[in-house]
Amino acid sequence: MKSRPAVVVLAAGTGSRFSASRHKLTQRLGASSILGSTLRHAIASHLPVVVVTTHALADAARRHVASRDVVVVPAVGTPGPEPLGMGYSIAIGVAARPQASGWLVLPGDMPMVQTSTLLEVARALDHHPVAYAQHKGLRGHPVGFAAELYSELVTLSGDEGAKRLVARYPAQGVEVDDPGVLIDVDTEADLEQLRQAASAASAPR
Repeated sequence: MKSRPAVVVLAAGTGSRFSASRHKLTQRLGASSILGSTLRHAIASHLPVVVVTTHALADAARRHVASRDVVVVPAVGTPGPEPLGMGYSIAIGVAARPQASGWLVLPGDMPMVQTSTLLEVARALDHHPVAYAQHKGLRGHPVGFAAELYSELVTLSGDEGAKRLVARYPAQGVEVDDPGVLIDVDTEADLEQLRQAASAASAPR
């Protein structure tokens, strides 16, 4: 059976711009949470899913995926030999699925990214080393990386993410009819706006 790209959901950040007492990823959004909504779309793609998160959020992740699909890392700022951050989380997530034919990096605070978008970016990796979703010409997430970049992805560290890989290799934008690729939840205002939009969309006409 041909291997498929894996979705690496990044859920290890501090959510420092979100001032509520509970972590932003556990905040309610519709019938689920921000993280739950993100994972629901990823799981519906039937691609392998791995969640990179901290001890504090691990149980929240396990409500949606199997324990084997949750990789726990120290929280950002934890003293230790490894420089933690987005780059480190990507490296850990990719290393957890070394046999995948590629990896789609999806921040956990992007609950509106649609399943169809994940599949379109995954398909683009058949022909391009790097592919990313875009909406009306604006670059968004997920960002996909083909298997040939494995050795570089697993050496990422710190908070730089994978920007230098995107800059170094030909990157293909995949135009999608999905404004969710541009929407992340950084603040309470972002969340309230999403809730209002969801409420309006579900209201009877």
